[in-house]
Amino acid sequence: MIRQQPLVLHSDNGSPMKGATVLETLYSLGTSRSRPRVSNDNPYAESIFRTCKYRPDYPAKGFKGLTQARVWVNQFASWYNTPSQRHKGLAGEVFEKRRGVYESAKVKNPSRWSGEMRDWSLKDEVWLNPEKVTGLQAAQNSLSGQQTTF
Repeated sequence: MIRQQPLVLHSDNGSPMKGATVLETLYSLGTSRSRPRVSNDNPYAESIFRTCKYRPDYPAKGFKGLTQARVWVNQFASWYNTPSQRHKGLAGEVFEKRRGVYESAKVKNPSRWSGEMRDWSLKDEVWLNPEKVTGLQAAQNSLSGQQTTF
């Protein structure tokens, strides 16, 4: 032990991090894994990090310091977040403009398109993880005239 508390390794629980060699090494070093039995506990963090890494301005060799990293992350957040028009009720205009851009791109270079464009119509509801509906709940919803989503 290097200090009073044991060292903790936080990983994404991918197969290399769960392999016997890594686990034995961690055990011999007195290092524990954070959340060892929780699988896929950070998919949202992994997703946003991948988006960061694929930005053209992401520094391939890392940041020179904490200040540079903070500046880059603030610029990334401004780029990433939805325009304020979405929250002002003007999303229809934003989506219509995007649809036009995609249609123009498809006309200019149809070979890059393997199928249909996405549906740019606005949805009334969007779910990340809709609750599972049982057969009984679906029947009850049907009787009461409610729509059921599976």
